[in-house]
Amino acid sequence: MGRLFGTSGARGLVGKQITPKLVMDLGQSLASLLGNSGTVVVGKDPRTSSDLFESCLISGLLSGGCDVKRLGVVPTPAVSFAVRNLRAKAGVMITASHNPPDYNGVKFFDSFGMAYTPLLEGKVERIYFGKKWRQVSWKEIGEVEDLDILPDYISALVGAVQLSRGYKVVVDCGNGAASVVAPELLRRVGCKVISMNSQPDGLFPGRPPEPSAENLVELCRVVRATESDLGIAHDGDADRVVFVSENGSVASGDEVLAIVASSQVTKKGDVVVTTVDASNVVDEVVSDNRGKVVRTKVGDVSVAAEIKRRGAMFGGEPCGAWIFPRFSMAPESLLGALKVLELMDVSRKKISELLGPLPKYYMLREKIACSEEQKTKLIALASKKLVKEFSENIGVLKVDGVRVNLLDGWVLVRASGTEPYVRVTAEARTPGRAEEILSKTVKLLKKII
Repeated sequence: MGRLFGTSGARGLVGKQITPKLVMDLGQSLASLLGNSGTVVVGKDPRTSSDLFESCLISGLLSGGCDVKRLGVVPTPAVSFAVRNLRAKAGVMITASHNPPDYNGVKFFDSFGMAYTPLLEGKVERIYFGKKWRQVSWKEIGEVEDLDILPDYISALVGAVQLSRGYKVVVDCGNGAASVVAPELLRRVGCKVISMNSQPDGLFPGRPPEPSAENLVELCRVVRATESDLGIAHDGDADRVVFVSENGSVASGDEVLAIVASSQVTKKGDVVVTTVDASNVVDEVVSDNRGKVVRTKVGDVSVAAEIKRRGAMFGGEPCGAWIFPRFSMAPESLLGALKVLELMDVSRKKISELLGPLPKYYMLREKIACSEEQKTKLIALASKKLVKEFSENIGVLKVDGVRVNLLDGWVLVRASGTEPYVRVTAEARTPGRAEEILSKTVKLLKKII
């Protein structure tokens, strides 16, 4: 049996990995898992294929006896909010998040608004591959109701923060789902808002959906030109957020993660969760505030599961997917943007002043071509050989690939969940040491291959 779900739902190229039949069958599979009847919330991002897959998914759900609340184009976290608000049995977001426009996918949420764990995804897959679908009679077919959840969602976000003054912000919605929420939300909390790419468009004409530094050149320029306090950028489905400082430079995702994680620690021993590929700056800053960092596999699903298991105060990834469990168990980029503004407000500092004093680390990445069949064996061999190669190591973490911690840095080798590559990440206090660690590791891996 194959695997449909990756680190964050099922995704792929439209018409190839993700087809109308697959999406309809997944709808039937989810309905079969839920059993009997119940309400499922369905949202979508503005991709050109989202209308098609929304219809297919809803058809599958209805044929299995589920009622559907159709939200239309909304951010992914709004689906999680709607599930909790409506006490629905499940939620589904049709999205490929930050992937290019020709991709799409589906992501499932449980009745608590938390993304399906691998265990639940496995149950859906077994029904899908076994074709053991529940088919109801014509009298039991579910019903569809359109619902505007955004007013309630925006009000809940506004109530989650307090700002004592207005800020001038530039928000780049990337033509994605953030367009229907972010500009209004920021105005509601008192900001003067300059919006970019804030009309939903599945062709993503303004910039690619991923808010990477190379895709935010125009945002940086506008922040500088308008002398704004902050630039905010979202990905295609608004579950990630990236920031541009007042001087027009993209802020380090690891450093912003560090200050936000630390701000969520309220007492000694509070736990925050991050992934194995996050910088050591997170550990330093959180421990300075008496908190404890726990690391888990890459992917917001893994972060959410560990938050739940540990009773953590916060969890996040360097990419800008942050979970505030007191508000939601799903990544909340819109709340994340408000929390950074709140940090600036409380401290009376610009974002560059909040990040400036942080300890500096240097991170390098490289990927090595590796077939799916080789990945598991390569990671196993690398795990043994890296420990010998870096005999001065102070610990090894194997929750996702292998991470070897050193006195002055670390190296991580992990298999890509979406491509035929093994990814290598190295970090150290100096660029030269980071390059040395990376070079040594890549040479070792190529020798093994």
